Amino acid sequence: MSLSITSPAFGSFEAIPEIYTCDDKDLSPPLAWSGVPELVKSLVLIVDDPDAPDPAAPKMTWVHWMLYNLPADLAGLEEAIDEAQLPEGTGQGLNDWKRTGYGGPCPPIGRHRYFHKLYALDARLSDLGTPTKAALLEAMEGHVLAEAELVGTYQR
Repeated sequence: MSLSITSPAFGSFEAIPEIYTCDDKDLSPPLAWSGVPELVKSLVLIVDDPDAPDPAAPKMTWVHWMLYNLPADLAGLEEAIDEAQLPEGTGQGLNDWKRTGYGGPCPPIGRHRYFHKLYALDARLSDLGTPTKAALLEAMEGHVLAEAELVGTYQR
């Protein structure tokens, strides 16, 4: 069985419900995963949007959420999870709003794609503080055993 990530709130390449966006409650969506390889020591979740600011002329990938050192035996995240509910030892990265935590879709124009990427690592990462995406990816280098992604879309 290979690593997979899903959400009961939306399917692959389906619209993300408004409740998970800046146009409503901006809750983090429920996520579930399976197929974590046996030798995995931790998981990383990165949610980003490669279509910013305009899908017709993207200029950057906007980071919405980053979690690292999630336990290997964790099967997912509940809807609206907050920092206090994260498993002990979970680290958070800095999103492009310059804060930790989830920041939902809030596209200025067009239909954007939101990649929910799950990485299975053969190690727990050292305490990176609140890393940028580049720093987190660098720390993960050489440790990724498997990866999966779920893509949702949103347009205002």
